This record gives sequence, C-alpha cells and structure tokens, in this order.
Amino acid sequence: MAGKPPSGDPVQDAPQVEAPQHAAAGLPAIGHTLRMAQQQMGVRRTALTLLKVNQKDGFDCPGCAWPEPEHRHKAEFCENGAKAVAEEATLRRVTPDFFAAHPVADLAGRSGYWLGQQGRLTHPMYLAEGGDHYEPVTWERAFGIIADELTRLASPDEAVFYTSGRTSNEAAFLYQLFAREFGTNNLPDCSNMCHESSGSALNETIGVGKGSVLLEDLYQADLIIVAGQNPGTNHPRMLSALEKAKAGGAKIITVNPLPEAGMERFKNPQTPQGMLKGTALTDLFLQIRLGGDQALFRLLNKLILQTEGAVDELFVREHTHGYEEFRAAAAQADWDETLTATGLTREAIDEALRMILASRRTVVCWAMGLTQHKHAVPTIREVVNFLLLRGNIGRPGAGVCPVRGHSNVQGDRTMGIFERPAPAFLDALEKEFGFAPPRHHGLDVVRSIRALRDGEAKVFFAMGGNFVAASPDTEVTEAAMRRASLTVHVSTKLNRSHAVTGARALILPTLGRTERDLQVGPNGKSSEQFVTVEDSMGMVHASRGRLAPASAHLLSEPAIVCRLARSVLGEQSATPWEEFEKDYATVRDRIARVVPGFDDFNARAARPGGFTLPHAPRDERRFPTATGKANFTAAPVEYPELPAGRLLLQTLRSHDQYNTTIYGLDDRYRGIKNGRRVVLVNPADAEALGLADGSYTDLVSEWADGVERRAPGFRVVHYPTARGCAAAYYPETNVLVPLDATADTSNTPASKSVVVRLDQSPG
Repeated sequence: MAGKPPSGDPVQDAPQVEAPQHAAAGLPAIGHTLRMAQQQMGVRRTALTLLKVNQKDGFDCPGCAWPEPEHRHKAEFCENGAKAVAEEATLRRVTPDFFAAHPVADLAGRSGYWLGQQGRLTHPMYLAEGGDHYEPVTWERAFGIIADELTRLASPDEAVFYTSGRTSNEAAFLYQLFAREFGTNNLPDCSNMCHESSGSALNETIGVGKGSVLLEDLYQADLIIVAGQNPGTNHPRMLSALEKAKAGGAKIITVNPLPEAGMERFKNPQTPQGMLKGTALTDLFLQIRLGGDQALFRLLNKLILQTEGAVDELFVREHTHGYEEFRAAAAQADWDETLTATGLTREAIDEALRMILASRRTVVCWAMGLTQHKHAVPTIREVVNFLLLRGNIGRPGAGVCPVRGHSNVQGDRTMGIFERPAPAFLDALEKEFGFAPPRHHGLDVVRSIRALRDGEAKVFFAMGGNFVAASPDTEVTEAAMRRASLTVHVSTKLNRSHAVTGARALILPTLGRTERDLQVGPNGKSSEQFVTVEDSMGMVHASRGRLAPASAHLLSEPAIVCRLARSVLGEQSATPWEEFEKDYATVRDRIARVVPGFDDFNARAARPGGFTLPHAPRDERRFPTATGKANFTAAPVEYPELPAGRLLLQTLRSHDQYNTTIYGLDDRYRGIKNGRRVVLVNPADAEALGLADGSYTDLVSEWADGVERRAPGFRVVHYPTARGCAAAYYPETNVLVPLDATADTSNTPASKSVVVRLDQSPG
C-alpha cells in the first residue's frame, strides 16, 4: 500500500550480480519509475505530481541541475528525477510517535536506505543534552534554543552555516545575509565537495567560475567530449541532449575508467524508435586510468600545436595570455609517460586527435571524475588550454561544460553562499542593507570539520543535505559533529546526520519543492509564493509546488531563515525579515540590487522558462580575469602513483542513488542487485591479486600520514574497469578518504584516486 514504510532494515551482505547492461533507459526505466513512484505516492498522486516536474508552470526537479529545453515534453523527467520526486512527495510520515519509538542510538545503527524510506518529517524535534530521544518542540522554542546558543558564542566565527544545493535562490540569499549580519563568512556548501575544483580553475582561466555553454550549444557542436562523468545515472536527461546532438552530426568521445550503459546506447522512452532500438552515443571510448586526464589533454595539446593550421592564431593573439609559457610546457609532453598515466594506447589517442582536428566546434563536459583528485584544478585548467587553442570558448557550439549535480548548487553560489566572497559582492550587500559584513575568509567544508574537531567551532547549522554522510573521513567527521554544543538540520526527511548530533540537536522540517508555499501577508490573507533556481547552464527560472504540505507544522526555507534572523538579531537588525517572509518578491527586489545579472528580477522570473544570466566569455569573448584575457596555464603534469599490489579506487553512485539519498539497493546498469557493499575490479587485476569473483575483501586505504583506514566486507565483482582501477559506492567508502586528502587550491576531497589494499575477509 502506498505510504507504508518497510518494516525492517534489509540485510545487504549478499548482493546478487549479473552481467552489466549496455543501454540505458527504455522500457525498464519506465517500469522502474512507475513502480517506485506508486509505492511512495499512489497512482493518482504519481500522475498529478510527475506531470508538473520541470514544466514552466510547475516545479524544478530536485534530482539534478540539468537544464530544460524550451520546448518540453509532457513527461520532462528521467527515472532518477522521478525517484527524487517520489521520495519527497511520499505519503509516508515520520511523526513524533516515530521518534518516541526509536531512540537516537537505534537511528544511528540503521542504514541510510532505511532512514530515508521512513517518509517525511512532520514536526520540529529537539534532542536535549543527555537525552536519548528526540521530542517535539514548538517553532518558537526551537528558534529560542538556537538564539541562546549563538548569542553565547565568544565569536560569530564559532558558528558554521552549511548549505545544500537544493536550497532556492531566495532562501540562499536570505541565509547568507543572516550569516553575514550575524558576523561570519562560515558558509560552506556542497560545492566544496564536488565542483569547487571547476570554479577554481575557471575563475582563474576565463574569469567566470561557471560553464560557458547553453543547451543549444550542444546541439550545434561538431564534437562533444564527456570526461569523468556518468550521465545515465547522475543526470539522465543529458542523454536526450546528446541524442539530439548526434542527430545533428556531432561526434562523442567518452573518457572514463568505467564503461557506462548510458554512454553506450540511449533508449529514449519518449519515442518509438528510441524504445525499440535506441541511439549509440559514444563514437570513441577512451578507457582512461584514474587521474590520467591531465596527462591526456596535455599530450593532445602538444599534438595540436604540432599540427599546421590547427591553432586558432587570431583568437590566441587577441584574447589570451600566457601562450608562450604554456606552449613550452606542452612541448615537454611525453608519449611514454602519457601512456603510463592514462593506460591508453597510442592508436586510441591518435584517433581522438583526428576527431578533434576535424571539429571546428568542441564542447568538453565533465563531472566528479575530474574534480575529485589532488591535481583536479590543473587538470581542468588543461581542459581550458585545450579549448583555447582552437578558439572554442565564446563560439556557438563550443565551450566548457561542468555538469553540476544538485538542482540549485550553482544558484546558491551566485546568491553569495561562499566562504570567500568577492569584495564587490560584500560592497553591494553593505550598500543595500546598511551593515558592515565581515571581510575575512570563512570556513569551507573540510576546514569546518577541522574547526569542529578542534573545538574552534561549536554550532553547526545545515540548510538541507546530509553533511555527515557526504563528508570524507567518516569517523573523524562524526567525532567532530559530536563535539558541537548544538547541531541543527533543516530537512524534509531523515538521514544519517540526524543521528550524529552535538550535545543538543534540532531537526527543523521544511517544505519540499513539490509543495505549495502559502504565506500570510500584512492584510491577513494567504498568498501563494514561488521560488527560483539556477540550472547548470546559468538559466534562472521559477519553481512552484502544487501539492498540499506533508504537515501543517512545516515552514518554508525562507520562513525558517527569516524567523531565525529575528530571533537571533532582534531589534539590532534593520533588515525587514518579517516582510521578506511574507512576500518573496521583496527578496527578489533586493537580489536585483545586489547580484549582477538579476536586474528586473521579478518580471523576468515571471516569464515562462525564465531567463539566462550574462556570461562575458560566452556572450562577448570578454574575460574578466586579472590579466583581462583568457589565461593559458602551464602546471606540471601529475597523476597518481600506484604501488605494486594496490589498486586505485574511485567512489561513485549506484543507479538507485542520488548523492547520499539511497532510493533502492540495486545498480541495474552495472548488474548489481540487493546490496551496496561491492567493489568492482578488473578480472585481470583480480586474478593477479588472488581475488575470486564473489569473494569478500576489506578495503584498506593507504596514505602518506601512515594511518590505514578500513571499510570491511565488500563483495568482489569482476568488472570491465580500467586496469589498475577499482570502484565502490559512497557513502560506504567515505571512511577511506582522509580529511586532509584534498585537491590543491580547491580543497575538495580527493575521492576519485584512493590507493587501496584489498585484504581478503571471510564471505
């Protein structure tokens, strides 16, 4: 029956394994989507809800940040987007009675899958110091507890205000405004753990930390390179865009250690041809060794430079800086070293070069496979070098395309969720609101964990997300959170972070994207509010929930921030928090005066489909860098060293997963069923290590600090990974990544190049 949660936590110690699939979507995706949606929502609610996903008069899918086309299908959602919606619009409820029946110690022993399956939170809940159960609390009391704790701090910098990427533009702007008026720039967010490396590299090289392409550019491209990315699971609607690009004549090179079903063949469930046959997407598969991408692009750049007429000399001369230094560095690229770093053949690289030279308009897309290495930032800089050489930035059908995961993670950063804000942003904030925001840099995710661990931060407030399960070095992170005096989580559903608490803890339940947001105005009448989001390509559009809230006790995220600010700041604040809570249009008016590109925000947001933010490199071939031009860079080539008898492990998602939200225990495309503790190993590597398919092993990571970290009990699955490489799911493997193992410059956890030893354990 819809709305009924599972009775117990399923045992996951014997996953079943079959051959991986070679096509994504199609009829199985439709069946899986409808089955999971109906289990959570029932038939009628499923139909009413899914038909509003990503529609111009509907709500933005919480599943990913992929943009919507101008002309939209009636079913403008993918399988994993439907799962995300179903989990939020579920009929299951987590009431005070649930918390009375389940002490925190019980919740701490449950799997993330079980916690998420219990349903929507309905009441504010409070865990008193020394208590063993969460108990219901009024909103007024909850805000009083937070205000008491915050005002007792010796410094505002003893508080950390984390943000998840699903927070709307309006809520994010209010959240950073409150934090800065309180007196801190401690605004870590999920970008710190994923695309921070992209932003760092792009800001330095082209002057804007966002992608330079729009959806239409993919359709006009001659060549699309998809590197370190699995669209079939992480943003499946991208497959439709790639299919359309192929129909327009584009070629696709896939660069990845794992073959992924979605990049092999896409069976579009919206067309008869797609359902029956599908479209082969990848023209050339470069099965690269983990961490070898910088070496690959460096060699390709050398080969382009050596090819007469291949460099766009006019673009380089007029629009770039640092070319000669880069050219000298590229000349040092070595074939033998590149083949070692990448695991590729010379023939495969030569074929890639032929395709590159035949393309006038090239797009490079990437995700976590490039951003979560120690040398991630220089890798992405090398991708920019590659595009600059042939004038492929600021040209239709070409450019950089970092594909973000969270549905508004890019918008959060645009709204000021950043621990190192630009002085111009703070100047605008000060002029608009009449207070002096702090100018010193705050804490990112990794530094926040260190501060909590060391007692330098005492209050942790999270606007969404599942911080504990998303962060590296699980034991260190959990111990750090338990040192806090107060932890607060604004959430729609239960997750691991609610069971790993400070001395006191609050859970504040909030509206989801699917739900109507009614606020009572000064006249006493309710008015329906909408929020806005920014997608991965800089498009801003409205999102309007349509369902009745899961509980009468829920508050919207903007309302939570406004009431928090009034409780903490009191009469000393001249900011009209009460007005902002009642009418989000007044928030957008202020955003328009503070954030560049948002002029006439309310009118533009009201237009169906929204509007595009300006992007100087794309729109004008103007590069707002320190040099005033696009910057070539010349970093030394790096790649992970692999000791004998060890493998390089990447952490990744299963298909039934969105970040730390586990929808189910299967990974259909990779042939895994009913379990998550699996490690994918190349059969030749497994044979050399004496690991039979179906045997069990502990994963032990080895780092320069000399501390071994162990994740026990993983079933070995012989799988066609790149030689020397392995893969396993997170958050189960987060324990293997030390807090200090991060990317240079961006400080992003290096979760894609973990040296591991496989210690066999009894099955």
